[in-house]
Amino acid sequence: MKRLRDPQTGCEWDVAQSFESIAPYTIEEAHEVADAIARGDMADLKDELGDLLLQVVFHAQIAADLGHFSFPDVVTAISDKMERRHPHIFGDVAEGGHHLWEQIKAEERRAKAASGTLDGVALGLPALMRAEKLQNRAARVGFDWPDPHGARAKIDEELQEIAEAPPETLEEEFGDLLFAVVNWARHHGIDAEAALRNGNLKFERRFRAMEQEAGEGFAALDLEGKEALWQRVKRRDG
Repeated sequence: MKRLRDPQTGCEWDVAQSFESIAPYTIEEAHEVADAIARGDMADLKDELGDLLLQVVFHAQIAADLGHFSFPDVVTAISDKMERRHPHIFGDVAEGGHHLWEQIKAEERRAKAASGTLDGVALGLPALMRAEKLQNRAARVGFDWPDPHGARAKIDEELQEIAEAPPETLEEEFGDLLFAVVNWARHHGIDAEAALRNGNLKFERRFRAMEQEAGEGFAALDLEGKEALWQRVKRRDG
């Protein structure tokens, strides 16, 4: 990567890149890793992990070129963090567990200047995942419904606001509704991002089955015919 970004002898495309231009590729590669895992394709996973590692190297080289840090600094930082957050393994703490991990993370956030409860929840996360993380952070300081009933009532409230909303605020109200749905799922111990991902896969599987069953005549079916076909596939799919 250092050779690729050499201003005199490197690749013009690589030299021209910045943190901002590379970030979308980093996110895309992370999703492709998750896709390979979901499909159980270990050969593909090996390749995708390499692609993701390249992104880390790319960002580190850009930082080195700008005089900020280098790839070894990245490795050292994460190694130190893992040791710091596992004192029961690398230190003298008797017992560990997820509660200790979260406690140490909270202490690290408090140690940062002007650190707030919601600081550090990355903007680049998928929206459903980020909503859940924000809600979990707020819950740690007592800003949360005591049970799922309050979260469910909030959905009804948001649905009513959508029904009454003028066009210019409709997108905002739909955002509030999705946020409320994530909160309700969280109260049931459900990962909203994973739930929607599985819902997408189910829809894709059933829609492909509809197309296969109807053949070339699928597009010509009216909505009633497509719905009947959907219900048939759904019963068979379970």
